[in-house]
Amino acid sequence: MDMDFRRPPNFPMILLIVLSILCLQSRADGTGSVFFLDSSTHNYLQSPSSEVISFSNSISLTDVGAAVSVLLGFAPPSTLSSVSSGKLNEVLIANPFNRPHAVFLLEISGFGDKQHELGSDSDVFSRAVKSEIAIGDADIQVSDEDELSLVSLNEPLPVDMEVADTDLTNFASWFGGSYVNTELESLSGELTIPLANDAQLKLHMSKEADRKFITGIISLIDNVQRAIQVHEDLVGSVPTPAELINGRFDGFKAFQEQYGTDDIVQKGAELLVTSISKIYDSLQTTYKGEIVGICVFTGSPAKESEMMLNIKLTTRASPRWLEEETEGSNDAKRILIAEVLLVRRTLAWITGIILIIATLIGIWFLMYMPLTRDTLLYSNVKLD
Repeated sequence: MDMDFRRPPNFPMILLIVLSILCLQSRADGTGSVFFLDSSTHNYLQSPSSEVISFSNSISLTDVGAAVSVLLGFAPPSTLSSVSSGKLNEVLIANPFNRPHAVFLLEISGFGDKQHELGSDSDVFSRAVKSEIAIGDADIQVSDEDELSLVSLNEPLPVDMEVADTDLTNFASWFGGSYVNTELESLSGELTIPLANDAQLKLHMSKEADRKFITGIISLIDNVQRAIQVHEDLVGSVPTPAELINGRFDGFKAFQEQYGTDDIVQKGAELLVTSISKIYDSLQTTYKGEIVGICVFTGSPAKESEMMLNIKLTTRASPRWLEEETEGSNDAKRILIAEVLLVRRTLAWITGIILIIATLIGIWFLMYMPLTRDTLLYSNVKLD
């Protein structure tokens, strides 16, 4: 982990983001909120005001999936309604030639009625477009697997890269905090992180919920570093594929369930918010601003530990081949195959016979061609 977390966060804006998420998600069960994070140097989203803006109505997960497809440079689903198209126009710049072709998509679970802030830096979320969203499942439609580079943030770390005390020390130092372990056993110390208003978050790594929460954030950072390495390997490749970095963070859910309404949950949310912001800042630097972030915050997911937004490959119709229907019973399929083979063989034989007849006729006329002045001239015979 070598991301630069040295810039101090804007705590008032983080608290504003926290409260906005709380207000959005406390309105109804089974809902969440989505934040579209624009580039720091390019405008891929509709320009909001100086504060975070929101839709007049909620947006569906299907609309979010369609937005991801468009941002990656693919066509949205053909079934997209006019209402959904209008929602996309509220989010995206209406310029098909101005797409980042790279998206950072992160789902974070564990935000129930008592919302906990998923933070991020002021310069990230202050330009965000946000909306309430209903929990469910949806697809991100892409036309060709070869045109997409997909990096999952849910990959477990290799054994030789598992989180150790050194990682916790580095993590704490990025926030101006500290990690002290007086025990012989690894991951048994106390992590202290400074927060807003001179508050502090103290977590004990000997507690399972605390340990999973922090190691989950560190693993997320390491997987983002892996995605950055993949991007650097793709630079200069022809053609350049679209890049989707997606994953799900469930570490906060267990943390919230452990402490309930305790103040430590809000502090943990502030830490997570700031971490996500720092991660997105590092991606902005690596991609030179040509990336858009989408963060989806939910309470209880429809399916535990599963992504709500899934990749769906749609094959392109080839102009050189006719699609053959293979639906029906096995007998019908065999009859259809026999019919197709019969037609193809008949056409092949007819074409071959025509070519043979044409060749024989040509040879006959060549052999019995009358010797006249014109034919000799065409035969390149010199006349005296």
